[in-house]
Amino acid sequence: MSAPARVDIRVSSGATLLSGWGRTAPTSAQVVAPASADEVSAVLAGAAKAGGVVPRGLGRSYGDAAQCAGGMVVSTDRLDRVLGWDPATGIVRAGAGASLDALMRHFVPRGWFVPVTPGTRHVSLGGAVAADIHGKNHHRDGSFGGYVESMTLVSPTGAHRLSRGDEAAGSYWSTVGGMGMTGLITDVSLRLVAIETAYMRVDTERADTLDEVMSRMTDSDAGFRYSVAWIDCLAKGARLGRGVLTSADHAQLADLPSRLRGQPLGFAPRQRLDIAFTAPSGLLNPLTVAVFNELWFRKAPRRRQGQIQGLATFFHPLDGVGSWNRLYGKRGFLQYQLVVPPSGSEVVRRALEALGAAGVPSFLAVLKRFGPRDPAPMSFPIEGWTLALDIPIGGRSLGPVLDDVDEMVAAAGGRVYLAKDARLRPELVPIMYPELDHWRAQCRVLDPEGVMISDLGRRLGWLDTKPDMEKGR
Repeated sequence: MSAPARVDIRVSSGATLLSGWGRTAPTSAQVVAPASADEVSAVLAGAAKAGGVVPRGLGRSYGDAAQCAGGMVVSTDRLDRVLGWDPATGIVRAGAGASLDALMRHFVPRGWFVPVTPGTRHVSLGGAVAADIHGKNHHRDGSFGGYVESMTLVSPTGAHRLSRGDEAAGSYWSTVGGMGMTGLITDVSLRLVAIETAYMRVDTERADTLDEVMSRMTDSDAGFRYSVAWIDCLAKGARLGRGVLTSADHAQLADLPSRLRGQPLGFAPRQRLDIAFTAPSGLLNPLTVAVFNELWFRKAPRRRQGQIQGLATFFHPLDGVGSWNRLYGKRGFLQYQLVVPPSGSEVVRRALEALGAAGVPSFLAVLKRFGPRDPAPMSFPIEGWTLALDIPIGGRSLGPVLDDVDEMVAAAGGRVYLAKDARLRPELVPIMYPELDHWRAQCRVLDPEGVMISDLGRRLGWLDTKPDMEKGR
């Protein structure tokens, strides 16, 4: 695709300091905001001298995946329009900068919901594809890439229309989960799922041990579309890994009480609180987190069935608090997420024991089960158990204990989620992601000069930051 003679690309004046949602390791880059695929092509055409380029959506990757120190960050904010909609099939085509929140607000009242959502609605479509996001329904429905019918990718070699079933499927699956390293997605055609109401029918039960949590999830997951367990990662001894299991399905109209049947598809979530200040470092420490965990565990019912909850309450409770990442203080926090195959389930226990013994607090610890993986070589989900932890930065023990957990995960055939990573050792990447070389080769087809790069990619060494000819200078 050739660039038009005149384009209206918004460019930041000077460098902009950027960080991920964890607020760690900020770096500066020039930010540009194209409004069309042609403008993206124009940006990439002149990007070889920019010091690297990376796409950025809404900045909800926890680490440095959407940063490019000294280079260029291409914002998708202006690529946010709904471009087409087929009410017969539920397929929507929208710009890559459109958020899941915007899609929900537009389509839930029409009886459609996104097929996969993480713990926040504030994720762009392009970011959802690039991270191949997953949700509470992976054990049944898989990850986001499985619902993308097609997408437009603008890479340094030009514009490409990619879909799962054509001859460019290799490029498609290398883009899914590829963290923006194949180019910039400008629009996505996504298959939504039909719903009768904007509510969920939720079962909740409390479990006193990790074994009990995992056993109940194994026994009951097949009966529910959505399943997740909150885990007390600071409990020790016989109470290690105690948790609260939540299982749910979309509520049918007949499930709703009479007071809700008048507007069964009403969806207007509101932000109830905004954190306008940065909390003192150390606010979330082993003592405060232990107190919170005890209260949260005791608050949960021993067993409750069929509770009706709104979509936002069930899927995105933290979205009701603006800038909640400020609660972790100036040093920020890590979200550390691992997955191990079913045969490595004992690693979950060992990881919790190691974190507890080191006094590493996690305000939020979530356990889920994944179903079979998709063909994307760099996609995080594989069949098995996944544990996600929010951990405040601080304490000398944090780095060593996570390094030890990384080793356990890799030895068990598992991996950590690169969309959330901020400190993984580079030598573990090819062990955790054994198709890395295949993905690298596909990236070089779409980006032979190595224009696309991020702080994450540089740190992990997963792609050469410059082509071979540049190395010899």
